[in-house]
Formats: sequence, C-alpha cells, structure tokens
Amino acid sequence: MFHIDFSTEGEIVCSGRLDAAQCAIAQAFMDSVAETCIVDFSNLEYISSAGLGVLLKTQKRLAESGAQLKIINVNNHIHDVFRFSGFHAIFEIEAKQR
Repeated sequence: MFHIDFSTEGEIVCSGRLDAAQCAIAQAFMDSVAETCIVDFSNLEYISSAGLGVLLKTQKRLAESGAQLKIINVNNHIHDVFRFSGFHAIFEIEAKQR
C-alpha cells in the first residue's frame, strides 16, 4: 500500500511502498508540485527504481524554475538505494533522526 499527500505543514508525506504499481499515483501527485518542497519519507518502507524515476522527473522539472525537492527522514535502506543509484548527488537528503 502507498499513500502520498500534503501534511498540515505543507510537506509531502509518503508512506508504504513506492513501487511500479504505485508510480502513476505518485506521478500524478508530484505533477501538481510547482515549487521547492520537502518530501517526508519517515513512513516510506520501500522505493523501487520506478519510484526513483518519479522523483527524478519531478526534480528535473522543478530545477528548470530554480526549485527542488528536499527529502527528509530517509531510513537506512532507502538511503542506500539513493547512494548506490547515485541519486544522493541529485537530491538533498536528510537521514531519519534516531
């Protein structure tokens, strides 16, 4: 199961598993983002390469206007996925606070 929405603070909150089956939902939501935004992964359990693609497409679109995504509360597993894929160089990423 995957869920994405804005928090009361205006951050994007993702929970569950962002895999290929959920990418259309995630992409439709991210297409509505037009400015720099924080994406909270505190409840995201898993991200696939397809999920990374959604983030990359959004980051590239936002960069055209000088905006970006900042990803916070990333667990160790997802942080490894970003590091091994080289995406840690594309996004500002903040590890989950312990």
